[in-house]
Amino acid sequence: MAYYTYTGGIFMKFICYPKCTTCRKAQAFLGTKGAAYEFRDIKTENPTEEELRIWHEKSGLPLKRFFNTSGLQYKALELSKKLPTMSEDEQFSLLATDGMLVKRPILVGDDFVLVGFKEPEWEDEL
Repeated sequence: MAYYTYTGGIFMKFICYPKCTTCRKAQAFLGTKGAAYEFRDIKTENPTEEELRIWHEKSGLPLKRFFNTSGLQYKALELSKKLPTMSEDEQFSLLATDGMLVKRPILVGDDFVLVGFKEPEWEDEL
């Protein structure tokens, strides 16, 4: 179970895969900002369907942005061909089955969700 850590009026959760270089860059960035957060390994603790729905709504991003399109699972399941014909409910359900299908890192705050690490976006939120 992941818990929020309080810092400067913002509750944050950092969901990542520790072996991912982009996730490590994002974590180093958070360190330079002195940000406190709860760390969650996406491989050992998949996001639930309910979490994904909340994060998707809060992010304002298209649901496709939550898929790790460069991942082995995404390619093995040939999701580039299947996603266009899947309903949103089917996509949420699929994402919740395996954390490695989910784009990472994800940073969840009180009023924002960032998917993938783009330093300027993270800078704006922190």
